[in-house]
Amino acid sequence: MSVGALVNGLLVSVVAALLWKYTKLSEHAALLEEELHMTQQSQEVSQARIDYHVALQALQEHGTRMVCTGKMHTDRICRFDYLCYCSEAEEFVFFHSNSSVMLPNLGSRRFQPALLDLSSVEDHNTQYFNFLELPAAALKFMPKPVFVPDITLILNRFNPDNLMHVFHDDLLPAYYTMKQYSDLDDEARLVFMEGWGEGPHFDLYRLLSSKQPLLKEQLRNFGKLMCFTKSYVGLSKMTTWYQYGFVQPQGPKANILVSGNEIRQFARALMEKMNITRVEEAEKDGGSTEDEKEKEKKDEYIVVFSRSTTRLILNEAELIMALAQEFQMRVVTVSLEEQSFPSIVQVISGASMLVSMHGAQLITSLFLPRGAAVVELFPFAVNPEQYTPYRTLASLPGMDLHYVSWRNTKEENTVTHPERPWEQGGIAHLEKEEQERIQASKDVPRHLCCRNPEWLFRIYQDTLVDIPSFLEVLREGMKTKPSLKKAKVASTVHPGRVREPRCQTSVQTTNEAKLTVSWQIPWNLKFLKVREVKYEVWIQEQGENTYMPYILPQQNYTFSENIKPFTTYLVWVRCIFNKNLLGPFADVLTCRT
Repeated sequence: MSVGALVNGLLVSVVAALLWKYTKLSEHAALLEEELHMTQQSQEVSQARIDYHVALQALQEHGTRMVCTGKMHTDRICRFDYLCYCSEAEEFVFFHSNSSVMLPNLGSRRFQPALLDLSSVEDHNTQYFNFLELPAAALKFMPKPVFVPDITLILNRFNPDNLMHVFHDDLLPAYYTMKQYSDLDDEARLVFMEGWGEGPHFDLYRLLSSKQPLLKEQLRNFGKLMCFTKSYVGLSKMTTWYQYGFVQPQGPKANILVSGNEIRQFARALMEKMNITRVEEAEKDGGSTEDEKEKEKKDEYIVVFSRSTTRLILNEAELIMALAQEFQMRVVTVSLEEQSFPSIVQVISGASMLVSMHGAQLITSLFLPRGAAVVELFPFAVNPEQYTPYRTLASLPGMDLHYVSWRNTKEENTVTHPERPWEQGGIAHLEKEEQERIQASKDVPRHLCCRNPEWLFRIYQDTLVDIPSFLEVLREGMKTKPSLKKAKVASTVHPGRVREPRCQTSVQTTNEAKLTVSWQIPWNLKFLKVREVKYEVWIQEQGENTYMPYILPQQNYTFSENIKPFTTYLVWVRCIFNKNLLGPFADVLTCRT
């Protein structure tokens, strides 16, 4: 081989090596540029810093991880690491790797009917959450993910156009879900996946976090694949007290777990966010002089909610004058259409009474001070006993609100609107016979949610309030209003277990025996002032299905009736405060006569 050929071969090899190195450097530079671009996109979602390469590597190597609380889809909340959302498919994606975690691992039961409810409205088929599954290796063939470094709470708002739904279904559950998990703090980001726009009350959702909430539609702006580094999915249902009639006619939930104390803490927190302060009622009650009490009396006022489009009070001015004369108080009006929400809360938070037609605006009664009255007006043919979200709220232990309802019973005092759209009570689209039946009806029968035309026709009526009957109902209702001081005395503290339960037996004759049961008082009773303390004792013959219950005032008792010799009895004992505050049963006693 000639020297020239050798030199040419070496030159070709060097050039090839340089080209290969240049190509690799170009690829690496392109990858870095892409990662920089994705990092910038991630920072458009959040100001938090994220190492894009580390996040991508974590997703590729470890996949998605999920751990949930709750046994059923109706009470489940799940925490995810690297849960992703594909805006193109409008689906969440769980990426599997050897390091993935999925607890509970339900298999196909995850689709019966869903992993969890995204809303606090229980088991509604428009609120279900699930995800698709892919191997982490599929990431190679997908758009580069944008990472959201914020801790997020992913949920559905149920009906963000309606103030009652905003508070009852969204704000309260979200607030206490965030309290349930320590990392869902003021820096967490809320992500709303139901698909609605902001709605008229979006500023209220902004109060829950210092970061702007994200809407489903906005996720498209950040890329085709978004991955939430840490997220919680679902809402606690512990704070809801009302069901809207999807399965059975609407009414209070069968098992209400929230009290007025938790709702008042939530209201106080929102008021602080809105820069609203008020003197606590408890402070007002302590040690006031007669002059101060007289001044407080003069400062009391009544609030009337004014509506400007539907469900009008046709003689509102006359109603205001009647209230002022009856109670010798100022009467002020508020309107959601004309005033900011914080200014309305500021007024309501100091009112002695809130008067309003039935409607979503009455949810603001949760901002009333303790001892205030809620007066709800119902149009003709609408039975107050069948529509009770605000009565239920006012009646929760610890709300300390007094509720009164008035119903228009005079058909001539109502103005109907059959020509309006169906969603505002119009019935022109119905068959003539059905229209005539609805117009002749004097009482809306119980019904399911949500499009019953008879209900809509009647609830959107305008009403001329009959002042004499209204004042009569109000006077009677206010007679039963408890004083705030009396309401405060009532304790909601439950007794603990009775201590040192014992039993002794004796056989008197072949047909007669005695069973003596004794115990010590619950440990917490010695620190409490309780009006009435009693004890409940259950006695069951072993092997039998029935038991004999006894309510006793003392800490020991000898039973002889129905006690048989040479028989084994099971005995349970517990304490009761003030007739209805039950303690836990002590460990069962086994007693042989």
